[in-house]
Amino acid sequence: MRKGELARKTILKRAVQLGSKVGLSGLTIGRLAEDLGRSKSGVFASFQSKETLQTETLRFAADSFREAVIRPALKAPRGEERVRALFSMWLDWPKYDPLQGGCFFVAAASELDDRPGPLRNLLVELQSGWLDLLARTVRFAVEKGDFHPGVDAEQFAHDMYGVMLAFHHASRLLGDQKAEARARASFEALLRAARASS
Repeated sequence: MRKGELARKTILKRAVQLGSKVGLSGLTIGRLAEDLGRSKSGVFASFQSKETLQTETLRFAADSFREAVIRPALKAPRGEERVRALFSMWLDWPKYDPLQGGCFFVAAASELDDRPGPLRNLLVELQSGWLDLLARTVRFAVEKGDFHPGVDAEQFAHDMYGVMLAFHHASRLLGDQKAEARARASFEALLRAARASS
């Protein structure tokens, strides 16, 4: 990796951390430069505009999630084992890459859900892609015979995503010490309902 690419990656990693606290709208070149202890002109040279910074930060967060969660989970064999790997890696992700403001994507969704524009469109594209991947993984489990043929893959993906949102709410806002155990129990209930009878 070239020096310039490494510097940009360092800036974007910090931008994700800052964005999780202040939101994408609060993420500006000036604020990021101050947070990094760098000159505003130096950060501006890398991004040219607030909009570019916000877009690149969102893309970088998605790439980081892909590398930390999706790629490792997809190494698991197709079927229930891969569905389980995606859930576990997703649930454990904040432990390995903690953000002070919590899940970057939950924060971005709350901020952008009623703000039309390119940034919202990108977030919708990224989140839709994630749900599609979850549903596709469930369909593989049906094809393999791990799940029964009547399983609605899109509904399963929706419910699995709902478990994660409830976990984020319970752990971050409510400080529920049993949030993770409850999330895992909910996921196990989804698996039991989806499994093919032996």
